Amino acid sequence: MPPTCPTPRRPIDDARIKRVTLAPQTALADYLQGMQLANRTADDLLGNYMLLSWYDRDRNFESPQHAGECHQQGAVPGYVDYGIHHGATLVVDIEDGRFVFYYLPVDL
Repeated sequence: MPPTCPTPRRPIDDARIKRVTLAPQTALADYLQGMQLANRTADDLLGNYMLLSWYDRDRNFESPQHAGECHQQGAVPGYVDYGIHHGATLVVDIEDGRFVFYYLPVDL
């Protein structure tokens, strides 16, 4: 029987990804505020962008949904693997991993 989760085609390489860490003085109320802050940061740094993947630690929820199912025994969370292997060049980490967003620049 074939495995339900295919082995990644290439190893994780996040060297080309710019990491922005944000620590607001006042804790954010929820994921929506985190997303708005991350999107403003992506807008400033990338201009046009696509949000590829994200994680909300408060709700232990990731997008794309179920991306982590293939990584339950691994060291790399599914949303990280998805963002990296789909071309992310920016990750915005808010409040030490509370909210994490992976972005891809888009040329219009």
